[in-house]
Parts: sequence; C-alpha cells; structure tokens
Amino acid sequence: MEKRVLGRGLAALIPETKTTDSMQIFESNIQQGVRNIPVDKIRANKYQPREDFNQTSLDDLAASIKEKGFIQPVLVRLKDNEYELIAGERRFRAAKKLGYKEIPAIIKDATDLDSLELSIIENIQRENLNPIDQAKAYKRLQDEFNITQEKVADTIGKDRTTVANITRLLNLPAKVQEYVSRGTISMGHARAMLSLTKESEQMRLCTKVIKDDLSVRDTESYAKKMSTQKSKTKALIEDPDLKALEQELREIFGTKVRIHKAKKGGKIEIEFYSDTDMQRVITLLKSKR
Repeated sequence: MEKRVLGRGLAALIPETKTTDSMQIFESNIQQGVRNIPVDKIRANKYQPREDFNQTSLDDLAASIKEKGFIQPVLVRLKDNEYELIAGERRFRAAKKLGYKEIPAIIKDATDLDSLELSIIENIQRENLNPIDQAKAYKRLQDEFNITQEKVADTIGKDRTTVANITRLLNLPAKVQEYVSRGTISMGHARAMLSLTKESEQMRLCTKVIKDDLSVRDTESYAKKMSTQKSKTKALIEDPDLKALEQELREIFGTKVRIHKAKKGGKIEIEFYSDTDMQRVITLLKSKR
C-alpha cells in the first residue's frame, strides 16, 4: 500500500521558485497547470480549520495582491459542479474584497480527507492557526476520519507528543480556550492549567494569569501550589473511621465502596462491573435484611 506523504504540504503540489518577480512566478505557475477560474464559482471549504480571519490582516493581503498580484494560486477541487477551496481562503477572501472576477487556481483531485489534511498543513506552515484551531483540526481528523493520533502526527510532520499536548487544550473551559485563541494567554499558560482537575480551579488560575500578568513559569508554580493545598485540605477532612468502614464494606461486597458524608446525611456508592456483578451485590444486600 502506497504511503500517504503530505508532510511537505503545498510544496509537493506547487514547485517553489527563487524569483521574486510576481509576473514571472505567475507565468511559471501557468506552466505548472494553473488556470484562472471565476470567483463566484468557488465556495468555501467546510473543512477549513481556521475559525477566525483577522480583518486587518485581510486588508493588508488585499493591498499586497492589488499591488503585486497573486504570488501563489489557491488550491481547489471539483465537487458538485463547483470548485471547493482546499487551501488559500485568505487569498480567496482578499480577491472577493477587491472585486476580482477571477483568481488563479490549481485544480486538485482530492478526497474529503485530503482536503482537510492539506488545509491544516498549509495553515500550519504559514503559522496561521492558533493552538485551539490546531487542536480542533487534529480532533476532527481523528473523529471524522477515524485516524489515530500517531497518524495525524505523521501526516502533518509533527511528533505525537506535540499533537497530544495541543489536543488536550480542548479539555479546558470554553472561556480559557477563547483566551488562547485570541492570544490573551499562551499555550504554555493553558498547559499549566491542565494540571488542575476542576474547571472552577482552571478559571480561577486563568483570571489570575491575566490580572497579574503571570509568566508561564509562575503559572506552573501557582498551579502546583493550588494542587498541593487541595491535597492537604482533602487529607484533613478525611475521617479515619469512615475509611475503616469503607474497607469493611469492600470486604463484605467484594467490590469498591465509597462513603460520601455531607453536613447532613450523605451517600454510599457500591460499584459493579457487569449485570451479573450487579445481581450479586443485590443478592448480598437482600440477605442483610
């Protein structure tokens, strides 16, 4: 089976040229299979991993295209008698902003999976994706196309640990993810918050990071301090008599038993691992009546 090699991104599809003259680049691209296609025949890519398009950046790109032309064509595929973008949505949006009727494009025979992979790769190579957009794109590759994390890493040319660390950001509260997307806090800050188990703790630390302008190292230290304080508090409130009673009940029922005591009342949890195990526990309970 032929191995998919997409780690090189668009460089594998659009040969690089050393010339800086836009007309020479455009003429070279024409020879490589670039053609002008109507802007109104192109639709956005539903697999576009970027969720935020900075308007100031788009204005700058539009000004550059107006002055120097297109340095690189967009990449599209034919789908349902239309052209669907694979890569180059910022160029496409800039062309529409300028009122251009046509845009240079390469037409690529690509599957849905190819489209998402190439779009991710182009954005990463251009450093256009924030960490949250990257995380969502990686998760989408895994969920929609049943791809392992190792395969995702191999496809985009990153190691598995990097992909895993970025994907874990999606475990943070939505507000924290929003701050990462905007660049209010860095991925390093966000990773430090992941060491805390509760959303309320993560939000509390995030607020402090922004308010006190904490460095990543200070954030890591503060998260460690919060975890240590929590462990000490938990140890102080544990009742040794309750722990002994839990152990006694475990021996009776042959499974894990937890007692949760509140100010008034509480509850007892008895675990079971199958229907048969549940019936066994019920029989034991009935026998104690």
